[in-house]
Amino acid sequence: MLTADQKRCFEDEGYIILPDFKSASEISTLKTRANAIAAAHDFTANKEVFSTDRQRGPQEDRVQDYFLKSANEIKCFFEEKAFDADGNLVQPLEQSINKIGHAMHDLDPVFSKFSHGDKLAELAADVGLNQTQIWQSMYIFKQPRIGGQVDWHQDTGFFYTTPQSVTTFWFAIDDATLENGCIWVEPGGHKSPLRQRFIRDGRQTKLLDLDNMPWPDKSSAIPVEVKAGTLICFNGMLPHYSAPNTSDKARHAYTLHVTDAACEYALENWIQRSKDFPVRGFV
Repeated sequence: MLTADQKRCFEDEGYIILPDFKSASEISTLKTRANAIAAAHDFTANKEVFSTDRQRGPQEDRVQDYFLKSANEIKCFFEEKAFDADGNLVQPLEQSINKIGHAMHDLDPVFSKFSHGDKLAELAADVGLNQTQIWQSMYIFKQPRIGGQVDWHQDTGFFYTTPQSVTTFWFAIDDATLENGCIWVEPGGHKSPLRQRFIRDGRQTKLLDLDNMPWPDKSSAIPVEVKAGTLICFNGMLPHYSAPNTSDKARHAYTLHVTDAACEYALENWIQRSKDFPVRGFV
Protein backbone atom coordinates (compact mmCIF):
# COMPACT_ATOMS: atom_id res chain seq x y z
CA MET A 1 0.00 0.00 0.00
CA LEU A 2 2.62 2.57 1.03
CA THR A 3 5.29 3.72 -1.35
CA ALA A 4 8.94 3.72 -0.35
CA ASP A 5 8.76 7.51 0.12
CA GLN A 6 5.72 7.19 2.39
CA LYS A 7 7.48 4.58 4.51
CA ARG A 8 10.51 6.87 4.83
CA CYS A 9 8.21 9.75 5.80
CA PHE A 10 6.59 7.66 8.53
CA GLU A 11 10.00 6.66 9.86
CA ASP A 12 11.48 10.17 9.70
CA GLU A 13 8.49 12.37 10.58
CA GLY A 14 6.49 9.93 12.71
CA TYR A 15 3.27 10.17 10.73
CA ILE A 16 1.70 9.92 7.27
CA ILE A 17 -1.45 11.44 5.80
CA LEU A 18 -3.60 9.27 3.53
CA PRO A 19 -6.47 11.22 1.89
CA ASP A 20 -9.64 9.38 0.84
CA PHE A 21 -8.76 6.29 2.86
CA LYS A 22 -12.45 5.91 3.71
CA SER A 23 -15.31 6.64 1.30
CA ALA A 24 -18.03 9.25 1.85
CA SER A 25 -20.50 6.42 2.36
CA GLU A 26 -18.36 4.74 5.03
CA ILE A 27 -17.89 8.07 6.82
CA SER A 28 -21.61 8.86 6.70
CA THR A 29 -22.57 5.44 8.05
CA LEU A 30 -20.18 5.74 11.00
CA LYS A 31 -21.33 9.27 11.83
CA THR A 32 -24.98 8.22 11.75
CA ARG A 33 -24.28 5.36 14.14
CA ALA A 34 -22.26 7.55 16.51
CA ASN A 35 -25.02 10.15 16.63
CA ALA A 36 -27.55 7.41 17.38
CA ILE A 37 -25.46 6.13 20.30
CA ALA A 38 -25.13 9.66 21.67
CA ALA A 39 -28.85 10.39 21.29
CA ALA A 40 -29.70 7.21 23.21
CA HIS A 41 -27.44 8.09 26.16
CA ASP A 42 -29.22 8.08 29.53
CA PHE A 43 -28.62 11.69 30.52
CA THR A 44 -30.36 11.40 33.88
CA ALA A 45 -28.17 8.50 35.04
CA ASN A 46 -24.77 9.45 33.61
CA LYS A 47 -23.25 12.94 33.43
CA GLU A 48 -19.59 11.95 33.36
CA VAL A 49 -17.27 14.53 31.78
CA PHE A 50 -14.12 13.81 29.82
CA SER A 51 -11.16 16.13 30.39
CA THR A 52 -7.41 16.15 29.78
CA ASP A 53 -6.87 18.96 32.28
CA ARG A 54 -3.82 17.85 34.30
CA GLN A 55 -4.71 20.26 37.11
CA ARG A 56 -7.91 18.43 37.99
CA GLY A 57 -7.75 16.38 41.17
CA PRO A 58 -8.52 12.67 41.54
CA GLN A 59 -11.90 11.63 40.17
CA GLU A 60 -14.60 10.57 42.59
CA ASP A 61 -15.13 6.82 42.78
CA ARG A 62 -18.38 6.85 40.79
CA VAL A 63 -16.78 8.69 37.87
CA GLN A 64 -13.64 6.56 38.08
CA ASP A 65 -15.63 3.33 37.97
CA TYR A 66 -17.61 4.57 34.95
CA PHE A 67 -14.36 5.40 33.17
CA LEU A 68 -12.73 2.05 33.96
CA LYS A 69 -15.80 0.12 32.79
CA SER A 70 -15.57 1.93 29.47
CA ALA A 71 -12.32 0.07 28.73
CA ASN A 72 -14.27 -2.92 27.43
CA GLU A 73 -17.73 -1.43 26.96
CA ILE A 74 -19.35 1.47 25.09
CA LYS A 75 -19.74 4.62 27.19
CA CYS A 76 -20.49 8.28 26.47
CA PHE A 77 -18.62 11.20 28.04
CA PHE A 78 -19.73 14.84 28.10
CA GLU A 79 -17.82 17.98 27.18
CA GLU A 80 -16.57 19.99 30.15
CA LYS A 81 -18.64 22.98 29.05
CA ALA A 82 -21.78 20.97 28.38
CA PHE A 83 -23.50 22.08 31.61
CA ASP A 84 -24.42 25.39 33.16
CA ALA A 85 -23.98 26.26 36.83
CA ASP A 86 -27.21 24.45 37.70
CA GLY A 87 -26.18 21.24 35.95
CA ASN A 88 -28.41 21.73 32.91
CA LEU A 89 -27.23 21.13 29.35
CA VAL A 90 -26.46 24.31 27.45
CA GLN A 91 -26.91 22.58 24.07
CA PRO A 92 -29.02 19.61 22.88
CA LEU A 93 -27.87 16.26 24.25
CA GLU A 94 -26.47 15.02 20.93
CA GLN A 95 -24.37 18.19 20.70
CA SER A 96 -22.98 17.85 24.24
CA ILE A 97 -21.17 14.50 24.08
CA ASN A 98 -17.37 14.76 24.01
CA LYS A 99 -16.66 11.19 22.96
CA ILE A 100 -17.79 7.58 22.89
CA GLY A 101 -15.33 4.91 24.05
CA HIS A 102 -13.66 2.50 24.17
CA ALA A 103 -14.61 -0.88 22.67
CA MET A 104 -16.97 -0.01 19.81
CA HIS A 105 -14.58 -1.70 17.37
CA ASP A 106 -15.43 -5.07 18.95
CA LEU A 107 -18.95 -4.56 20.31
CA ASP A 108 -20.84 -2.53 17.72
CA PRO A 109 -21.35 -4.02 14.23
CA VAL A 110 -21.11 -0.68 12.39
CA PHE A 111 -17.91 0.34 14.18
CA SER A 112 -16.49 -3.17 13.84
CA LYS A 113 -16.92 -3.14 10.07
CA PHE A 114 -15.25 0.27 9.81
CA SER A 115 -12.35 -0.81 12.07
CA HIS A 116 -11.33 -4.05 10.38
CA GLY A 117 -10.29 -5.30 6.99
CA ASP A 118 -7.45 -6.16 4.67
CA LYS A 119 -6.75 -2.54 3.74
CA LEU A 120 -6.01 -1.58 7.34
CA ALA A 121 -4.03 -4.78 7.87
CA GLU A 122 -1.85 -4.00 4.86
CA LEU A 123 -1.21 -0.47 6.07
CA ALA A 124 -0.36 -1.75 9.56
CA ALA A 125 2.21 -4.15 8.11
CA ASP A 126 3.74 -1.32 6.07
CA VAL A 127 4.33 0.75 9.23
CA GLY A 128 5.86 -2.18 11.10
CA LEU A 129 2.97 -3.91 12.88
CA ASN A 130 3.07 -7.64 12.19
CA GLN A 131 0.52 -8.97 14.72
CA THR A 132 -1.99 -6.20 15.29
CA GLN A 133 -3.96 -5.79 18.51
CA ILE A 134 -6.66 -3.09 18.66
CA TRP A 135 -6.97 -2.02 22.29
CA GLN A 136 -9.10 1.09 22.10
CA SER A 137 -11.53 2.93 19.86
CA MET A 138 -12.79 6.46 20.41
CA TYR A 139 -15.34 8.51 18.51
CA ILE A 140 -14.56 12.15 19.23
CA PHE A 141 -17.22 14.79 18.53
CA LYS A 142 -15.29 18.04 19.13
CA GLN A 143 -18.60 19.83 19.44
CA PRO A 144 -19.28 23.31 18.00
CA ARG A 145 -18.43 26.14 20.41
CA ILE A 146 -17.74 23.86 23.41
CA GLY A 147 -15.38 21.22 22.01
CA GLY A 148 -12.58 20.99 24.54
CA GLN A 149 -8.83 21.16 24.10
CA VAL A 150 -6.83 17.91 24.19
CA ASP A 151 -3.47 18.62 25.80
CA TRP A 152 -0.12 17.56 24.35
CA HIS A 153 0.48 13.85 24.88
CA GLN A 154 2.04 10.71 23.41
CA ASP A 155 -0.26 7.71 22.96
CA THR A 156 2.49 5.27 23.94
CA GLY A 157 2.00 6.41 27.53
CA PHE A 158 -1.48 4.89 27.58
CA PHE A 159 -0.73 1.54 25.87
CA TYR A 160 2.92 0.97 26.75
CA THR A 161 4.69 -1.95 25.10
CA THR A 162 8.26 -3.26 25.17
CA PRO A 163 9.63 -2.53 22.66
CA GLN A 164 7.50 0.45 21.58
CA SER A 165 4.83 -0.56 19.06
CA VAL A 166 1.88 1.76 19.79
CA THR A 167 0.42 3.15 16.57
CA THR A 168 -2.57 5.44 16.16
CA PHE A 169 -5.04 5.38 13.28
CA TRP A 170 -6.89 8.73 13.25
CA PHE A 171 -9.80 9.05 10.81
CA ALA A 172 -11.27 12.44 9.90
CA ILE A 173 -15.06 12.05 9.91
CA ASP A 174 -15.52 15.79 9.26
CA ASP A 175 -13.13 18.20 7.59
CA ALA A 176 -10.55 19.12 10.26
CA THR A 177 -9.45 22.77 10.15
CA LEU A 178 -7.71 25.33 12.31
CA GLU A 179 -11.12 26.83 13.06
CA ASN A 180 -12.71 23.64 14.42
CA GLY A 181 -9.72 22.20 16.29
CA CYS A 182 -7.59 20.06 13.97
CA ILE A 183 -4.73 18.14 15.54
CA TRP A 184 -1.21 19.55 15.73
CA VAL A 185 1.91 17.37 15.57
CA GLU A 186 5.64 17.84 16.05
CA PRO A 187 7.30 16.33 12.94
CA GLY A 188 10.11 14.06 14.10
CA GLY A 189 8.94 14.38 17.71
CA HIS A 190 8.49 10.61 17.96
CA LYS A 191 12.26 10.46 18.48
CA SER A 192 11.96 12.42 21.74
CA PRO A 193 11.64 10.73 25.16
CA LEU A 194 8.38 9.41 26.57
CA ARG A 195 7.29 12.11 28.98
CA GLN A 196 4.40 10.45 30.82
CA ARG A 197 2.65 7.14 31.45
CA PHE A 198 -0.99 6.68 32.36
CA ILE A 199 -1.30 3.59 34.57
CA ARG A 200 -3.94 1.73 36.55
CA ASP A 201 -3.55 0.56 40.13
CA GLY A 202 -6.66 -1.29 41.23
CA ARG A 203 -9.60 1.10 40.93
CA GLN A 204 -7.37 4.13 40.56
CA THR A 205 -5.49 5.62 37.63
CA LYS A 206 -2.63 8.08 37.67
CA LEU A 207 -0.34 9.95 35.33
CA LEU A 208 3.35 9.37 36.01
CA ASP A 209 5.93 11.96 34.94
CA LEU A 210 8.91 10.23 33.31
CA ASP A 211 10.88 12.97 31.57
CA ASN A 212 10.85 16.75 32.03
CA MET A 213 11.45 17.56 28.38
CA PRO A 214 9.04 20.41 27.51
CA TRP A 215 6.08 19.73 25.28
CA PRO A 216 6.23 21.29 21.81
CA ASP A 217 4.79 24.69 21.03
CA LYS A 218 3.69 26.32 17.79
CA SER A 219 7.29 27.16 16.88
CA SER A 220 8.04 23.46 16.32
CA ALA A 221 4.55 21.98 15.73
CA ILE A 222 2.34 22.16 12.67
CA PRO A 223 -1.44 21.90 12.20
CA VAL A 224 -2.74 18.95 10.21
CA GLU A 225 -5.77 20.19 8.29
CA VAL A 226 -7.43 17.35 6.37
CA LYS A 227 -10.63 16.50 4.55
CA ALA A 228 -13.20 13.98 5.75
CA GLY A 229 -12.18 10.44 4.83
CA THR A 230 -8.49 11.09 5.47
CA LEU A 231 -6.50 8.74 7.69
CA ILE A 232 -3.59 10.09 9.70
CA CYS A 233 -1.42 7.20 10.89
CA PHE A 234 1.22 8.06 13.47
CA ASN A 235 3.79 6.57 15.78
CA GLY A 236 2.60 6.37 19.40
CA MET A 237 5.60 8.42 20.51
CA LEU A 238 4.59 11.41 18.36
CA PRO A 239 3.53 14.40 20.50
CA HIS A 240 0.18 15.78 19.37
CA TYR A 241 -2.60 18.03 20.62
CA SER A 242 -5.78 19.74 19.47
CA ALA A 243 -7.13 23.18 20.30
CA PRO A 244 -10.68 23.92 21.47
CA ASN A 245 -13.40 24.13 18.85
CA THR A 246 -14.84 27.64 19.08
CA SER A 247 -16.40 27.51 15.62
CA ASP A 248 -19.96 26.63 14.62
CA LYS A 249 -18.82 23.44 12.87
CA ALA A 250 -18.24 20.07 14.55
CA ARG A 251 -14.98 18.16 14.06
CA HIS A 252 -15.86 14.49 14.37
CA ALA A 253 -12.97 12.00 14.33
CA TYR A 254 -12.50 8.32 15.04
CA THR A 255 -9.32 6.77 16.43
CA LEU A 256 -7.92 3.30 16.94
CA HIS A 257 -4.94 2.58 19.18
CA VAL A 258 -3.05 -0.51 18.08
CA THR A 259 -0.01 -2.50 19.26
CA ASP A 260 1.99 -5.47 18.01
CA ALA A 261 1.35 -8.78 19.81
CA ALA A 262 5.04 -9.64 19.41
CA CYS A 263 5.76 -6.89 21.96
CA GLU A 264 5.05 -7.08 25.69
CA TYR A 265 1.90 -5.17 26.64
CA ALA A 266 2.34 -3.69 30.12
CA LEU A 267 0.19 -5.05 32.95
CA GLU A 268 -0.10 -1.50 34.30
CA ASN A 269 -1.86 -0.22 31.19
CA TRP A 270 -5.39 0.87 32.03
CA ILE A 271 -7.03 -1.33 29.36
CA GLN A 272 -6.65 -5.08 29.83
CA ARG A 273 -8.56 -7.97 28.25
CA SER A 274 -9.64 -11.30 29.72
CA LYS A 275 -9.72 -14.68 28.01
CA ASP A 276 -13.48 -14.19 27.61
CA PHE A 277 -12.91 -10.97 25.66
CA PRO A 278 -9.62 -11.34 23.79
CA VAL A 279 -7.99 -8.48 21.93
CA ARG A 280 -8.19 -8.81 18.14
CA GLY A 281 -6.35 -7.42 15.15
CA PHE A 282 -7.50 -5.93 11.85
CA VAL A 283 -8.42 -9.28 10.29
